[in-house]
Amino acid sequence: MIIPVVFLAIVFIILSSTWFKLHPLLGLLLAALGVGIFAGLPIDKLTDTIGKGFGELMSKIGLMVILGCVIGAILDKSGAAIKVADIILKLFGEKYPALAMSVIGAIVGIPVFCDSGFIILAKLNKIVAKKTNRPLGTIAIALSGGLFATHTLVPPTPGPLSAAGNLNLSHHVGLVILIGLVVSVPSLFLSTWFAKNYARNLNIIEDKEDNLNVAHVSKLPAGWKAFMPIILPIILITVASFGKILHLDESLTKWLNFLGSPLVSFLIAIFFSFSLFPEKPFEKIFACFKSGIEHCGTTLVLVGAGGAFGAVLKETPLKDIVSDWLMANQTSGIVFLLIAFLVAAFFKTAQGSTTTAMVLTSGILAPLLVAMGFTEPFDLTLLVMAIGSGAMTVSHSNDAWFWVVSQFTGLTQADAYKTHTILTGLQGVVSIITVCVIYLLYHAF
Repeated sequence: MIIPVVFLAIVFIILSSTWFKLHPLLGLLLAALGVGIFAGLPIDKLTDTIGKGFGELMSKIGLMVILGCVIGAILDKSGAAIKVADIILKLFGEKYPALAMSVIGAIVGIPVFCDSGFIILAKLNKIVAKKTNRPLGTIAIALSGGLFATHTLVPPTPGPLSAAGNLNLSHHVGLVILIGLVVSVPSLFLSTWFAKNYARNLNIIEDKEDNLNVAHVSKLPAGWKAFMPIILPIILITVASFGKILHLDESLTKWLNFLGSPLVSFLIAIFFSFSLFPEKPFEKIFACFKSGIEHCGTTLVLVGAGGAFGAVLKETPLKDIVSDWLMANQTSGIVFLLIAFLVAAFFKTAQGSTTTAMVLTSGILAPLLVAMGFTEPFDLTLLVMAIGSGAMTVSHSNDAWFWVVSQFTGLTQADAYKTHTILTGLQGVVSIITVCVIYLLYHAF
């Protein structure tokens, strides 16, 4: 009974805003209440569950969104975004801005949550679009596709890293990284092609307070200073992630984890950004805080609402139903990879979180590995890739990633479904096809 209820809830979430013109917050909350009631969750605890889900996701991503907005304002007001855009376009040539943004996204998406990466680079999207005379939709969707390609497939981001741990691959993370990079390449090029062909004529809602003017800074900062607010958090997060993998000294690891947390790494980047303002740095940084905080309110609300819906689903017997079905319908080989893909896609589409989908699916599949003949590290790595491919499919309005891309780009919700949601689905399909081809070639020789 719960599966059709979840399916109808997802349909309602989409139609409530696109067809019935309800505010997305209202649609998500009504869907969460409906699923909870029909699933038989205790009525006296249902609202507490919704509030807890909202708060938990906000605790994970809320400050990151706010500080990311501040960094975006710093990049804009200091002229750093213009300088970064100039350097990137010189490297790739102004003829290939979409490919440039996809590649940048893929690199940043390896150590950093795609949400964080997009927030930091959102201002860069607008600068690149203006300087190359390309549609903002094309540039933004190319960046989001590049970020997502590696975020779900390449450790040390938590999703693939957790799945690798659940499938007994903790000592083979290097192999998971290598295969993840290979599998992500087709998805990367797909995002570039899709952005160029299907995100050109989007109705971008312009921020009236964001008067982008590439000539508003008389003297641009040095290249290394311009990249610092972007690169510094990435370096700190990357070092912290690999510190865990390499099992460094415990006290050192604690400090690396502290410095590499999104909160602290973003604050450090903001602190070093004072050097971007030669005159009145404190006054200008304060103005950046004011501007950044004012621009992220709606995004925070919608992100929290998606977390509330996901929290209700976690209280239902959904996981147990899927687990029981798999135990009763054992199979082997490439079919098992496809089943892993479908299960992860179901959890992703239902509750929104890519990381949660990968953790749930890998946890369900772990007891079945020996029976399915998946014992070699290479086969298990491909299983992680299959799960990651499913966890791409699809990002819609119950996913924080959906709101970050749409709100920071200025996409209408309908256009976000037509581009962002469809692209994440296509990326998942292309990735699982790549995984299956690798599996067949490996076992053919």
